[in-house]
Amino acid sequence: MKSSAFHELVDRARLGDRGAADTLVSWIHPAIVRYCRARIGRTGSAFSTADDVAQEIILGVLKAVPRFTDASTAFMPFVYGIASNKVADHYRRVARDRYESVAEFPDIPDAGVGPEQLAVRGELTGRMAALLNDIAPRQRDILILRMVVGLTATEIAATLRMSPTAVRVAQHRALGKLRGRLKAEDWL
Repeated sequence: MKSSAFHELVDRARLGDRGAADTLVSWIHPAIVRYCRARIGRTGSAFSTADDVAQEIILGVLKAVPRFTDASTAFMPFVYGIASNKVADHYRRVARDRYESVAEFPDIPDAGVGPEQLAVRGELTGRMAALLNDIAPRQRDILILRMVVGLTATEIAATLRMSPTAVRVAQHRALGKLRGRLKAEDWL
């Protein structure tokens, strides 16, 4: 794609030559598909999704070719710029659409976490976050590393550059502060 024939093809496509645009697409299509498959994935539905995004990129390139004013040597970076934007659009779209398509509806009810459990879990998470925000950042880090991550006092000491005894003392004090902030109904 660094040949003079490619650069001439870009110039002709830029001027509106439909045959040149078709040939240009056939030359850049394999590179675009490889790029999309590398960025999106090659397995399962991601494989077809990568091909779909590649098709969107080709359409974007065809729309943008008449507006391309740089030197022909800058055409592939221009194409990859469009490709990068289209892949980013794909990931934004995937982040917004959080549904799972299924071929058939299951015959049995879902035994997973329901709306009530999610609400309770969200409330508990919020209360825990509020409690943890009331203690010093170092103590919060120690509690998270100890209770959530499961590190030992020695491992936390190495991570935070403290002695294991200082970690245990800070943990004890942090838990004491949390107990003092809890209301009587929180214990029930």
